[in-house]
Amino acid sequence: MVFRSPYPDVELPDVSLHELLFADLGERADRVALVDGSSGASLTYAQLAGAIDRLAAALAERGIGKGDVVGILSPNTPYYAVVFHGILRAGATATTVNALYTADEVAHQLVDAGAKMLFTVSVLLPNAAPGAEKAGISDVVVLDQAEGYPNLTQLLAATGPVPEVVVDPAQDVAVLPYSSGTTGRAKGVMLTHRNLVANIVQCGPLLKVGGNTRILAVLPFFHIYGMQVLMNNGLHVGATVVTLPKFDLAEFLRVIQDHRTDRVYIAPPVAVALAKHPLVDQYDLTGIDTIFSGAAPLDVDLAAAVAERLGCRVSQGYGMTEMSPVSHAIPDDRDDIPVGTVGVIAPNMECRFIDPATGEDVGVGERGELWCRGPNVMKGYLNNPDATAATLDEDGWLHTGDVAVIDADGLVTIVDRVKELIKYKGYQVPPAELEALLLTHPEIADAAVVGVRDDEGEEVPKAFVVLQPGAALDGTGVMAFVADNVAPHKKVRVVEFIEAIPKSAAGKILRKDLRAREAR
Repeated sequence: MVFRSPYPDVELPDVSLHELLFADLGERADRVALVDGSSGASLTYAQLAGAIDRLAAALAERGIGKGDVVGILSPNTPYYAVVFHGILRAGATATTVNALYTADEVAHQLVDAGAKMLFTVSVLLPNAAPGAEKAGISDVVVLDQAEGYPNLTQLLAATGPVPEVVVDPAQDVAVLPYSSGTTGRAKGVMLTHRNLVANIVQCGPLLKVGGNTRILAVLPFFHIYGMQVLMNNGLHVGATVVTLPKFDLAEFLRVIQDHRTDRVYIAPPVAVALAKHPLVDQYDLTGIDTIFSGAAPLDVDLAAAVAERLGCRVSQGYGMTEMSPVSHAIPDDRDDIPVGTVGVIAPNMECRFIDPATGEDVGVGERGELWCRGPNVMKGYLNNPDATAATLDEDGWLHTGDVAVIDADGLVTIVDRVKELIKYKGYQVPPAELEALLLTHPEIADAAVVGVRDDEGEEVPKAFVVLQPGAALDGTGVMAFVADNVAPHKKVRVVEFIEAIPKSAAGKILRKDLRAREAR
């Protein structure tokens, strides 16, 4: 049974992302597009568009054009948007790299994506430089200043012509963010210009943002949520996007107060601070109209506590990198929808709910794996046809790996998940990646990783470890080994030593048995 949005389909323009956002600035030209929340430095829409053109010209002079991939490893700043859109304006593809990645993780993504160039910032050079070197990339540009490296200011001084690039919106890949999908190591998600354009337009009836909206952008632009919902959607409607490079509660609250940001996008861990931390009472947050949560499920009671404390609306949605990302959201004009749901299906999308055991469709009120189809669904995983086929079927249905229920009013609730992925503070943690790392330790004979709940209800990675005979390794040593080799959000936070990892006859880890041990 196929379910559709209660909203009519919206018309999807057949244009590149750059054309959608910058072809006609109109009255937006002199409006402030982006503000650095910490320093107050800003760019108007006209300045932003001009800088994008100059960067595209500079990239063309460096031999970057259609078919090339350029990496961005940077925290949020107004110039992130310049670099991101300058790459696309040159006809190339941007691969956005997690700013917390280690040098090896940076190198892995750059190699896998086939990147020829990297943009970064000076503070991240300790990982960016060796990562680029391992990937065979010598062209590293910093957005600020660093001795021995060309900088963005120099590139923006380019006087050459803006390259003339013909983009096929349906086929040309605009961005390559990395996602673990439903399982396994992170994979390059091929999102075309049409995917991104479609999802921005699809969000129009759901998210009532406009030229007077001031969006707080602390969620990272390298993540599809920050990239699309905050940056690109904000620029599309002429909003002002106020950036923060990282989450620090005091600075976060100050920027909301001083910049009067009325729309604040968060992940659930931030909601905990907003509901409970005494520091919140020291700031004037009356400018907030809506707090929108995504990236992980938001607890109903927590949402209510935030709404009551701040006197604002709290909402949430659902999506995946593979869907550019929004497939469901609670519409801004629907105060009757409880936050426990993820709202309604986005326009132009279809959904099915499939019984994982039988493969058959289920109906209203029945649990099933959520399948989604629409113009925002990815082209596929880069150079990984097997993973693509496992996630995206021949009929265009994306198998999300999440179990959901739809009610008679068309409201969808996520209730469980089929996929193995761990979501720690909204970040993806693929168990297979941690397991592969653990097995490189000489004192570990076998290992498995699952997500468990900590005392605050946050899902955290737990490692079940089988030691080699005579090994003296303890839990602290296991956690330290992992911490030395991965980004902070991937750290193992609980360790249990067991005699054997339960596996199926085919050798697959039986994670449900490990979770059952945890529940006892």
